[in-house]
Amino acid sequence: MIRMTRELLPSGPEAPHPAPEPQGGDTAGGGSMPPSDVPPGRPGLWEGLAVHLRIGLLSFGGPAGQIALMQDEIVTRRGWVSAERFRRGLAVAMLLPGPEAQQLATFLGWCVHGRIGGLVAGLSFVLPGAALMIAIAWAAAEHGELPAVQALFAGLQPAVLVIVLLALLRLARGALPGWRHAAVAVAAFAALAVAGLSFPLVVGLAALAGLALPAPAAPEVAAAPGRGARRGLFAAAATLGAGAAVVLAAWLASRSLFGPEPQDALAGLFTSAALVTFGGAYAVLPYVAERAVTELGWLTGAQMLTGLALAEATPGPLILVNVYAGFFAGWPAGGWAGAGTAALACLYTFVPSLSMMLAAAPHVEAMQRAATARRALAGVSAAVVGVIANLALFLGTAALFPAGPADGPEPVRLALFLLLGAWGLWRRPPMLLMVAVGGLAGLGLHALGLV
Repeated sequence: MIRMTRELLPSGPEAPHPAPEPQGGDTAGGGSMPPSDVPPGRPGLWEGLAVHLRIGLLSFGGPAGQIALMQDEIVTRRGWVSAERFRRGLAVAMLLPGPEAQQLATFLGWCVHGRIGGLVAGLSFVLPGAALMIAIAWAAAEHGELPAVQALFAGLQPAVLVIVLLALLRLARGALPGWRHAAVAVAAFAALAVAGLSFPLVVGLAALAGLALPAPAAPEVAAAPGRGARRGLFAAAATLGAGAAVVLAAWLASRSLFGPEPQDALAGLFTSAALVTFGGAYAVLPYVAERAVTELGWLTGAQMLTGLALAEATPGPLILVNVYAGFFAGWPAGGWAGAGTAALACLYTFVPSLSMMLAAAPHVEAMQRAATARRALAGVSAAVVGVIANLALFLGTAALFPAGPADGPEPVRLALFLLLGAWGLWRRPPMLLMVAVGGLAGLGLHALGLV
């Protein structure tokens, strides 16, 4: 996620009719509307909603494709936000925990319609995929024991393992520019795989280690005047408080209606995961899987891997796999209970990141100039390589050793993994195509009686 964005930042000319840049900087005021950024022909809120829903419904292909789609729809085709402001918003989205594509969508909505626009854009990016994921999880829970469905999943799982390993290679090339960064990555892997430290602790230690790393170059942004800084900080605190209040109210209401379990574990797991989601879903997934699979027993490792495959094939951020895992927390009580816990998992996952971006949006300039934040993020970026390596180890065991490591890899799954891996290294196909081919291969092997 971290260094990959250099390839995603738009480098072409600005849109034909860009929204004017702020006069006096993004930090001034911190009010609900950025008045100096409103273009003369600002679209209505309903028009903005329609565009952001379109983005949410078409946002396949992971963050690269999602960010490119936003650039095309918001910057190039409509000129609602300038290319330079788009770049700055994307850079800040990388500094905050949570899915960077959702953070960017929230920022773009804020640029045009203030806080209500950011809220609409952020929710529009997430909710279509979340609704689809709940329906898919329900179908998987109802029919997952059918031989054809199991064969489909058996083909999806090696495909997802290949996708994760390819992502690891791409990220390592950008996030490990020197031996000190590589040492942080190795230490993060050892802390998780050998020492068994928790993911939030590893992220915190990596941020501290990053303070000893060279600071990445600061973007060239003009210094914003300090006028209205105190008011802006109060507004940011109020926004963060509102997000925390929503999460707290949802937890208390669900707990009073349905009891402490699984409500307490659901709120604790997905809220804590949301606050440490640096590096994308691949980085936080081992933490979610460790709790949901190993400690809480909501689903199996193979089911978690299947959920990741299905999240790859649905619109929206990959962290929607949390919605899939959340469904199985309530599934023993029935499908509607599963849908309820999935909806709560969605709320706990996305409300924190949504509120953080709404609070940060007026302060994008100051955040990008902070050398300490850039160093800490460099440490987290390096650690994410080790975290994703630990994820690959977890997923590889579930995908290739369905009967357990002691029984060795299943030959058919191993052969499919090697074939898909060679194809991925040779042609670099889109994630959605890799998932589709893996699923079809599983069905084909089932028809031949091999799976």
